[in-house]
Amino acid sequence: MKKIDRYILSKYLTSFFFCLILFTAIVVVVDISEKTDDFVKSKLPVWNIITDYYFGFIPRIDAMLFPLFVFIAVIFFTSKMAARSEVIAILSSGVSFRRFLLPYVVGGLFLSALLWVGYQYVVPKANKKWGDFETKYVDPNFGNNNGNTTYKQKIYFRIDSNTYAGIRGYDTVSKIGVGFFIQQFKNGKLNYNLRAESFNWDTANKKWNLALVTERNLDSISERVKRSPTLLQNYNFKPRELRRDEYLKDQLPTPELDAFIKMEKMRGSEMLSTLLVERYNRDAIPVSVLILTIIGAVLASRKIRGGSGFHLATGVVISVFYILFSRFSIVFATKGNLTPFLAAWTPNFFFGLLAFYFYKRSPK
Repeated sequence: MKKIDRYILSKYLTSFFFCLILFTAIVVVVDISEKTDDFVKSKLPVWNIITDYYFGFIPRIDAMLFPLFVFIAVIFFTSKMAARSEVIAILSSGVSFRRFLLPYVVGGLFLSALLWVGYQYVVPKANKKWGDFETKYVDPNFGNNNGNTTYKQKIYFRIDSNTYAGIRGYDTVSKIGVGFFIQQFKNGKLNYNLRAESFNWDTANKKWNLALVTERNLDSISERVKRSPTLLQNYNFKPRELRRDEYLKDQLPTPELDAFIKMEKMRGSEMLSTLLVERYNRDAIPVSVLILTIIGAVLASRKIRGGSGFHLATGVVISVFYILFSRFSIVFATKGNLTPFLAAWTPNFFFGLLAFYFYKRSPK
């Protein structure tokens, strides 16, 4: 790596982290002003508010705005270089435009990898921390919109290829339910049936505790009935999987999300498209960092009348279009017939073409 590469890369990373810290501070100040009354009512020490709320809130917000921060940082420092004729000097010295973009690509790959790791492991834990605080201290009805109440009714799902389960009612907070049944089939015929009047999650044993249980084993000529006051059972679903709300997917680290998607595929869940969009987005959004880096570098490297202001305005417009494009894709995937993979990657495809177009049209 040559001195000019180190110069550009240091400018890139310095500008990015400056934007990140600056905008994060602004967002936190605005959020504090809005939630001061809630924090006072919670009667928590300041340190607890910081660790229990803002340690979840800040990574969540930064991940959402990460590509925008990158785009603004690239346009800001590159337009400054162009205004001081540094870009012209670099290209006039015999450096090709492709070679000029190399440190941008290196910086973009580094930040893409950083965001990718964040989306896989850090952001889900932050979402859970933030969501738990919101539920307990800020908004008791958090997650109750769009039918996401804490009490679920009439839940039916598949446990394995031959076994089905049903629940008449279940409280996701107390982890207590009523009207639980299991039906197991063999060669297309029912051979086992279990019914329990109530059930709850046993935290100590990590199993389901069933009460007033009736088990029936059936064969071609007889039926055996067994009744038990209580029964401890280990099933392949956990309390969080019964929440079935749109916030669960955001709080699962990627390995757990992959396992959950696998189970939901087997169960034929209606929320499968939403889960798949979330999974594919965790890979697609980091790639957008590299694409927006190239677009920003190509746009801002031209010395034009209007300088940084024009470049920043153009960058904001492109960022808005990218966000709108991404939102529309997600809506078409969750509510329409667009496949989740295309919903996550289509914005990158079109803006990748836009980056290539700008690159081909840029003065070399």
